[in-house]
Amino acid sequence: MPHPMPPPSTPPVPLADLLARTDLGLRQIAGPRQGVAIHWVHTSEMADPVPYLLGGEMLLTAGVHLAEVMGGTEGAGGAAARPGASDAAGPGLAGAAGPDPSAAAEPGTADAARTPGALDAYLDGYAARTVAAGAAALGFGIAPVHDTVPAALVAACDRHGLPLVEVPAGTPFTAVESAVWQAVTEARHRELTRLSEAQRALASAAARPDPASAVLRTLARHVHGWNALLAPDGAQHGSAGPRPATAVRTAAARLAQVIGAGGPSSATDTLPGTSLSAYALTGRGRDRQALALVVAADPHDPPAHAIAGVAAVLLSLITGPATAHGPATAEHSAALVRLLLGARPADVAPLLGPSLWTVVHAERRRDTTESAASLAAALGTSLVAPGTAAEPPATPGKRPGSEAPGTRRPGSEATAPTEAGAEATTTPGATPALRALIPADREITAHPGWTLGVSEPAPVAELPAADRHAASALRRALAGRTALVRHRTPGPHSVTSLVAPTDARRHAQALLAPLTDSPHLLTTLHNWLALHGSWDRTATALGIHRNTVRQRITRIAGLLDTDLDDPDVRMELWFALRSLDRDPTPS
Repeated sequence: MPHPMPPPSTPPVPLADLLARTDLGLRQIAGPRQGVAIHWVHTSEMADPVPYLLGGEMLLTAGVHLAEVMGGTEGAGGAAARPGASDAAGPGLAGAAGPDPSAAAEPGTADAARTPGALDAYLDGYAARTVAAGAAALGFGIAPVHDTVPAALVAACDRHGLPLVEVPAGTPFTAVESAVWQAVTEARHRELTRLSEAQRALASAAARPDPASAVLRTLARHVHGWNALLAPDGAQHGSAGPRPATAVRTAAARLAQVIGAGGPSSATDTLPGTSLSAYALTGRGRDRQALALVVAADPHDPPAHAIAGVAAVLLSLITGPATAHGPATAEHSAALVRLLLGARPADVAPLLGPSLWTVVHAERRRDTTESAASLAAALGTSLVAPGTAAEPPATPGKRPGSEAPGTRRPGSEATAPTEAGAEATTTPGATPALRALIPADREITAHPGWTLGVSEPAPVAELPAADRHAASALRRALAGRTALVRHRTPGPHSVTSLVAPTDARRHAQALLAPLTDSPHLLTTLHNWLALHGSWDRTATALGIHRNTVRQRITRIAGLLDTDLDDPDVRMELWFALRSLDRDPTPS
């Protein structure tokens, strides 16, 4: 039996919200009514769609796979197979065949399906496996195959606790998928707005007198919960928010002890109605243990954990050494706060200390539960900030064709409905990324569960270019499925060194002028050339369908009025793009 995957990162959509939409006309006829959340939609007419489920889906089916089981006769609940179903599947022939009744519960077995009671057994197994795979609900479409939902399916869903929704004949599955996509997009926008507001509020709090207390109070307000600074022995060094129950405080002290005793840099625990997260704030050495920020929040409120991570970074700088590499001075903390408030990097350069910095862009892989705080600790820095995926999807579309079924990540684009028997998955949302600033003298290595793009060391004045280089390296790492890729600047004897930067920039501006107002085309051309014209790898790097890549490249060739199959043309375009990489002022 397959095991459900971890909960997806896309915001949930309450099933009740979909049922309330009069334009869809959905009606729940079985299963639990409360607390059902949908993360995405999957359409399948396969007898066993379980291998293709990620968990959290509403599985949509028109019951095509039941036609053979029902054998063209009246099925349970008055459902009738469409005309043209094979007469050979009828009960009479099944009785003559005399299959082993013990095989009736195996989904997709034609002979077993023809025995008396086989439909009940088949649908019971279908519902049980769908629940075990983590699906949130089952949607059954009325027409063109069935006139009503089979009564045996209603009973099976009630028995296994699977919400069953009737999709009326006038509502295409694409309308349900679109409704879920729209709701997820709106929820994601609300989450990002809330996170942005919390970041600004926390940064402002960190600049006030008694910054630690101010940050704790602001954090409690934005996560709608309790938080505290705890020593490994349970001593409290500040708290804010409603005082929780004794069991929560006891669990919080236990997490602080685990972290302070040399355990992980972050830890979590779950109690009824409460999710606890703990973050190590101070470096661990022989003579000191970690002070922990412990946050108690609603377990169904993912943004709360992201907000807590921002507070942990600020409190690490405020309360003492962030890592074993040395103390975080008041100037260092002030630099971070000013950056968070929108100051230019050059303005805070005198406060940052080291003359050279390395920029790291990171994206969490789906198969990991490692936190951003854990990655920051491994990299030896607290100068981290959340970012976004390289190019989040704007409209539903299929993930790159190079990915095998079942490997789609949150943030991948949705597929359109397919013919009966094919698989289609809708997975709205965007995969979060992380950016980090690291002193150039620290070694950066691959970290389990993360994909990293690393810039070359750069002075503060050149950090914007280093940031772009790290982003480009991350895209190459994702496209090549490599744990870490470093950006390399051409040496002193490269072709680029033969042309003065000013002349190279003017040439690039003239050559690429038709694309100046289309940043997405410039990004696509840059990645396509960097990945040697590979449609699949470019699609993977940008998070779009490879047909979209083809369409963009065709459009680029038309706008530039050139032949992109000519290696000389590719070389000249690459030279121009690299010139703009060195100086990001195309106009």
